[in-house]
Amino acid sequence: MTLYRRPFPEVREILLQRARLHRNPMEFVPEARAAAVLDRLQTLDRDAWAAAFMEAAQPFWQAGLEAEAAGDLERARSSFLDAYGLFRVARYPAPNSPKKLEAYRWSQQAYLRQSRLGPNPVERVAIPYLGRLAPPESAIIGYLRKPDTDGPVPLVIQWGGIDSFKEDRHGEIYLEQGWAVLAVDMPGVGDAPIPGSEQAEELWTGIFHWVRERADLDAERVAVVGASTGGYWATKLAHTHRQYLAAAVNHGGPAHHAFQPDWIRRAAQGEYPFELAETLASAFDRSTAEEWLEYAPRLSLLEQGVLDQPCAPLLCLNGVEDSIFPVQDMYLLLEHGAPKVMRLYPGGHMGHHPDLFPTLVAWLRQYLNPPQACP
Repeated sequence: MTLYRRPFPEVREILLQRARLHRNPMEFVPEARAAAVLDRLQTLDRDAWAAAFMEAAQPFWQAGLEAEAAGDLERARSSFLDAYGLFRVARYPAPNSPKKLEAYRWSQQAYLRQSRLGPNPVERVAIPYLGRLAPPESAIIGYLRKPDTDGPVPLVIQWGGIDSFKEDRHGEIYLEQGWAVLAVDMPGVGDAPIPGSEQAEELWTGIFHWVRERADLDAERVAVVGASTGGYWATKLAHTHRQYLAAAVNHGGPAHHAFQPDWIRRAAQGEYPFELAETLASAFDRSTAEEWLEYAPRLSLLEQGVLDQPCAPLLCLNGVEDSIFPVQDMYLLLEHGAPKVMRLYPGGHMGHHPDLFPTLVAWLRQYLNPPQACP
């Protein structure tokens, strides 16, 4: 069965609109710069796509190196951010071809170079994997950023979905609260040591144990924030790993309905730019849309019996017109297990709205900040 495949002109227009709105994956790519590459490209071939955007990124990378060598750190950081933005689009939506994988490695280098030149620089950490699904001695790569404060601080562990990796989760909104932030990759993407599966939540077991070994992090005040497909894992962890969590946030993630064949076929014509089913398949150790259609129902948290278990405090956020993951999955979470909190916004996937992140942060404060003493 063939799902809808967008022609190149449709993909071009969607990405240029995202550039105008500074939305994934175009946050650091101005519209005119993106249009210049796309006008030369005229194809969705994976390696050709990656090569075109990598070529556009290289002058910015070189400018960053030259500025850094000259001691102009502000210009170097700006140039590396420009390079990172283009390398990120080059590997978008997933590094599922040789050139796209090469582009992903370049995007990592550019991200780390710019981060180390700015405030709250990244500490790249290798966390021992604890579980059965990865080979012995496997590690989980994370990017830790800490506020400029002393003592053990609360921690937000965040990750994206099938196309937004740890390099793309920057965390300033959490650092401003005095919280540390650890960006990791959900199973099946980026540098994750295991693919997505029905048991892949075990990836976070090692992370939670690692947090408890860090004197600079408060293991009693840990929250997780999963975005898009990553919201699926935040919801599951709120149930399966609730003993480690003060709070969890599902920002636009699936739970049950999104994994059903009828919805998968419908979503192929929704707001996602291209290769939605194929990119989901890639994160769960499959290759084709047809394989995703066959496998996806096994991921239902309802059918797994997860949703009726006790859970940590859980906030659910999304747009009411989401055409990637249906808002009915958010309502389903409210119908099972412990009471949860939900806030929906106008519009599509992720509920982009000026109030969304302030709402998320305000909700987390009640779980991550210590109670105020009575006067």
